[in-house]
Amino acid sequence: MKAMTKSERATYAELADALRGAVLETRELPNGYGFRLPASALGTAAEWVALERKCCPFFTFTINVGRDAGPVWLEVKGSEGVKTFIRSEFGL
Repeated sequence: MKAMTKSERATYAELADALRGAVLETRELPNGYGFRLPASALGTAAEWVALERKCCPFFTFTINVGRDAGPVWLEVKGSEGVKTFIRSEFGL
């Protein structure tokens, strides 16, 4: 976590808690997980990704935004072994 300042770590923790609480559905992907979020969580997801990639540059992130205020899908993917890490970090 040395990749983030103290302030960024505090913000990161708040964002991570908010995202965990907002997850409506989880999908296992071949190389990671997808999390369906309400449309209102888009900003939180984007801000979280910006911080998460500082400490975990081995992840690939995709944010898919549905039309007409549809759901947001946050995909967190990586190479072999990353799913175990994601399960641990996301409490899956």
